[in-house]
Amino acid sequence: MAHDVISTCPVCSGELAVTRLRCGSCGTTLEGEFSVGRFARLSRDQTVLLESFLRSRGNLRDIERELGISYPTVRTRVEALVRALGFGPRSDDDTSASDEDVRPAVPTRESILERLARREISAEDAALAIRGLGRNAR
Repeated sequence: MAHDVISTCPVCSGELAVTRLRCGSCGTTLEGEFSVGRFARLSRDQTVLLESFLRSRGNLRDIERELGISYPTVRTRVEALVRALGFGPRSDDDTSASDEDVRPAVPTRESILERLARREISAEDAALAIRGLGRNAR
């Protein structure tokens, strides 16, 4: 029985790295240091919210009904999820960043493409983020 990979050390709360991968079909094994990825770093509650968000096609009222929480709570949790995935503004305590490091509060197509060019995000993540902009991306 397969279990979900944990991404946080239960001793010190540091980020864990996957060091060995094995194919269940052919037995091939890869060893090295691999990141678990941004989605595996989400808490269980954030994963439930993300799944609800996708099922509802982003309709916050549907999420509200499905999860049984208020609309303001849905908005707050979605905003926290966006930040947890690295798509939101930087935290207010990051005052050491230069002007060129500061990202806009609401991502734009241009800012996403700039992050892609700087190799801060993958092409898949950039495509997902641009699709998430919806009609505003055009």
